[in-house]
Amino acid sequence: MPLEIPPADTPAIVLVEPQLAENIGMTARAMANFGLSDLRLVNPKNGWPKKGVREAASGATHVLDAARIYASLPEAIADLGLVLATTARSRGQMKRVLAPEAAMAELAARPAGQRAGILFGRERVGLDNDEVSLADAIVTFPVSPDFPSLNLAQAVLLVGYEWRRASGRAAIPFSGEMLSPPAPKAALLSLFDYVEGLLDEAAFYPPGKREGIARNMRDMFHRMAMTEQDVRTLRGALRAIAARGDSGAGPGPDEAAG
Repeated sequence: MPLEIPPADTPAIVLVEPQLAENIGMTARAMANFGLSDLRLVNPKNGWPKKGVREAASGATHVLDAARIYASLPEAIADLGLVLATTARSRGQMKRVLAPEAAMAELAARPAGQRAGILFGRERVGLDNDEVSLADAIVTFPVSPDFPSLNLAQAVLLVGYEWRRASGRAAIPFSGEMLSPPAPKAALLSLFDYVEGLLDEAAFYPPGKREGIARNMRDMFHRMAMTEQDVRTLRGALRAIAARGDSGAGPGPDEAAG
């Protein structure tokens, strides 16, 4: 699978003694979502590879296939120039504490060629104080103090999202632009005539009110900023209603489509 961002330009995701295959697989999926590919596992519990990890990755198996296994955290970060440690609680260390947005902005602005990594701890207890002391700064999340614990893969997902934003690659994959051009005035004027004619036939207008109601309805249609397709669809629907009222049966699909 081609990688959108060269691995050397993205931060490594370092999981320290991860235990559950589901969490590692979902971490790989979260990484792939945001263009990260350098997964490093420090002494994974119960060995590697783990049963079920590929299923949990939901197709992000290229991240798992390239994952590197280390016996210790110092070995895992030896080639990195900037290391951040994630934690949900204060460690009493004289170390900068950053929110994910500021932390990823700092990673994105690091000198060219400097590798970076983000440390994530064990599912139950996180990183210990000695492991946090190996990092340049701490990343913590603005979660509710009533429930600050994050799932491992969720934490990676949040960091990955902020990294993508900070690196200037956060373009949404599709937009909501109109697929049909705006309706030309000729189509709108024809629709006005058609609707007003139907209402005349239905004796809709109270005496002396036709002109005012017609103007209000035209204004309403203008506010809708209809496309050509909108006009065709509305006219076809009105034709179907009118035909049913005349004969008790609607028109065929070709006629109703307008």
